[in-house]
Amino acid sequence: MRGLLISTTALIALSGTAWAQDKVLNVLDWGGAYGQSHAIAYNAPFEAETGIRITVSDADNPATPIKAMVEAGNVTADVASVEYADAVRLCDEGALEQIDLSVLTAASDGTTAQDDFIEGALTDCFVATDVYSMVLAYDDGKFPDAKPATPADFFDTAKFPGKRTMRKGAKFNLELALMADGVPPAEVYDVLATPEGVDRAFAKLGTIKNDVIWWEAGAQPPQLLADGEVTMAYAFNGRIFNAAIGENKPFNIIWDGQIYEMEGWVIPKGAPNVENALKYIEFSTRPEQLAKAAEQISYGPPRKSASALVGNVAGKDVPMGPHLPTSPENIDKGIASNLDFWVDHDGELSERFNAWLAG
Repeated sequence: MRGLLISTTALIALSGTAWAQDKVLNVLDWGGAYGQSHAIAYNAPFEAETGIRITVSDADNPATPIKAMVEAGNVTADVASVEYADAVRLCDEGALEQIDLSVLTAASDGTTAQDDFIEGALTDCFVATDVYSMVLAYDDGKFPDAKPATPADFFDTAKFPGKRTMRKGAKFNLELALMADGVPPAEVYDVLATPEGVDRAFAKLGTIKNDVIWWEAGAQPPQLLADGEVTMAYAFNGRIFNAAIGENKPFNIIWDGQIYEMEGWVIPKGAPNVENALKYIEFSTRPEQLAKAAEQISYGPPRKSASALVGNVAGKDVPMGPHLPTSPENIDKGIASNLDFWVDHDGELSERFNAWLAG
C-alpha cells in the first residue's frame, strides 16, 4: 500500500511538472520602449486570459540568437520578434517553424485575417505586429535658428554642426545616403541595384564617416541625443517618439526620407512550446491588441481594422495617429524598405559595410 502511495504521489508530481511546463512561453524581444509596449498590450493580458506564464529575454537583434540557437540544437525561445527581411532569410534557411495562419482571428466585420493584414504582412514563417520606420531626428535646442528638414541636411555638418549617430550596418544607411545625394526616393533601389549605385552610396557615407557614432541597440540614439554626444540621429521612430512624448525631450522627427518596414513574430525551429507560441501570436495580433500596442509606441498596426481603433497616446490627451509612420501625412514622405532586395543582398552589402567601416 505504501509503495502504491509513493507511486501515486510521484505520478501526481510528474503530472504537475508537465502541466507547469505546458503553461510557459519564452519570448525573445528587443527590449526598451518597444518591449514595454509588448508587455502592456500583449503579455499581461495574454497571461490573464490563458494562465500561460511569459518569460522575456531581450536582444539587440533577436535574429542573431535565433540562428545561433538553431545551429547549436539548443532552442530556448518559443517566439521572437524580428525584422521582415530576417524572417524571410531565416525561413529560407530552415531556422523557423511554419506558422498555421488559419489560427489568426478575423476582423470584427468578418474580414479574414489574410485579407485584413496589409500586403506582405503574412508569410509562411512570419506574422507582422507593426510597421516601424527609420527616421532622422534632432535636438531642437542645438539648432535655434535654421532647422534640418531633409536627408541632405543630415549630411551637411557645416550648416548643421555636431556628431551624428547611425545604426551600425548597411541596411537603411545606403538608402539614406542616396537620398541625401539627390536620388529621388522612388529610384533609390534601382540605383542601389547597380555597382555604381552602391559605390555612390558608400562615397556619400564617407563624407560624414568621421562624424558618426555607430549604434547597435535601439535605446542608444535617444540617449546619445539626450547626453549631448550627438545633435542628430538616424533611429527607430518609436524610440525617438518615446523620448520626446514620454520623457519630454526636445527631439523633433524628420519624416522626409523615412524608410518603413514591418517586424513581427516568428517561431524558432525546435521551439519547446510551439502550441503556446501559436496561441500568443493569435492573441497579440488581434486588432484590439495591435491598436493598444500602437498607443504605447508610435509603430503603425499592420491590420487595416486595427488602425481605426488606435486612440490617444497612452496616458496623454494626444492623438497617436499623427505620430505613426503609416499616417497619410507621413507615409508619403518616405519609402518602403525593399524587402526582396535585402533578402538577396544583405550578406554582401553587410560584408562590404564592415570592411568599409574598418578601413
